[in-house]
Amino acid sequence: MATQSLKTIESQIRKLQARAQTLRERDRKPVIAAIVKQMKAHDISLDEIGEAFGKRRAPRVATKVAPTRASKTTRKPVAPKYRDPESGATWSGRGRTPRWIVEAEQSGKDRSSFSI
Repeated sequence: MATQSLKTIESQIRKLQARAQTLRERDRKPVIAAIVKQMKAHDISLDEIGEAFGKRRAPRVATKVAPTRASKTTRKPVAPKYRDPESGATWSGRGRTPRWIVEAEQSGKDRSSFSI
């Protein structure tokens, strides 16, 4: 009995998901039409829209390029900028601030006093 009930529920879920998708598409069509109408009225191109979003997309081309060693970027370690005089620990100034600097700043010391 539980299996039949599960199948019935899954069937209902699929039907409701299909109905929801239909409603989403139906609601989107007039909005898209209004946007296109406004774009035509104000002579706005798709490139301008892409620039407004901060992205400039090139048309997608289905190509498969094998990765090469040159395409992989290798990161070199960054030279340390700060040193703890007590422990000798160093920090490059990138990433999370180490506890020894946080504690020193809370006690009133300036970060520049740890500069190398």
